[in-house]
Amino acid sequence: MANYLIGDLQGCDAPLARLLAKIGFSASRDTLYLLGDLVNRGPASAAVLRRLMGYGDAAQCLLGNHDLSLLAIAHGDRAPHRNDTMDEILQAADRDAMLDWLRHRAMAIHAHGILMVHGGVLPSWDLKQSLALAGEVERVLRGPALGDFLSHMYGNQPDRWDDQLTGFERLRVIVNALTRLRFCTPEGAMDLRASGGLHKAPPGLLPWFDVPDRQTANVTIAFGHWSTLGYLRRDNIIALDTGCVWGGCLSTLKLAADGRHELIQEKCEQAQAPGD
Repeated sequence: MANYLIGDLQGCDAPLARLLAKIGFSASRDTLYLLGDLVNRGPASAAVLRRLMGYGDAAQCLLGNHDLSLLAIAHGDRAPHRNDTMDEILQAADRDAMLDWLRHRAMAIHAHGILMVHGGVLPSWDLKQSLALAGEVERVLRGPALGDFLSHMYGNQPDRWDDQLTGFERLRVIVNALTRLRFCTPEGAMDLRASGGLHKAPPGLLPWFDVPDRQTANVTIAFGHWSTLGYLRRDNIIALDTGCVWGGCLSTLKLAADGRHELIQEKCEQAQAPGD
């Protein structure tokens, strides 16, 4: 029995198939933990979803910003971007099954001593609060208020956490942190525009995981979302978005109980140019 973390797929099913063959994955024996952005920009988003659905509980999947975008587009709450590649899902006979499966995925997972999110964790949140807040969003996604929530999900404000936040503003901050966060101020205010690597941090901003006194500093956190960061392992941090859709690699980390995790990568065909 093996457990694997896998970075952003973004609709790239062929590299996923090759990677799973390379590691000898068996759905009856092993477990995959996918760090979100399962769909979009790549050529085979529907195939990715059907594959993962077929694996049942062997595929534990997080929701990323592109996955939430698909739900919003499907519900008429967001217009497609010119480079989106989700029409195959939206026009499929099994569209409803795929969308229903997607909205029942997780916003955060804690397993094998690792907190898994797609984007990041705000500095003031500890492990318990991070999971509780993720659960608040999950309950709305799975409930009757889904459409209303999706119509209020987008926006960059509020840009920081306050325990007194309520309603859609509260949910928006949680979603933005867990699926979009890269940089923030030392005080924990999110900047959701900057997307460069560590050497391109705008003045006054830090990677969310470098903020002093971060409450999850003693927790190992794995995340995707940040292709310009690439693979990074340090200080209880595991970054696994290695730009598969841009022609980089699809990365998986085979987890080991002693922390000596093994990195395995599969070269990807370029589906879109960076910046498209």
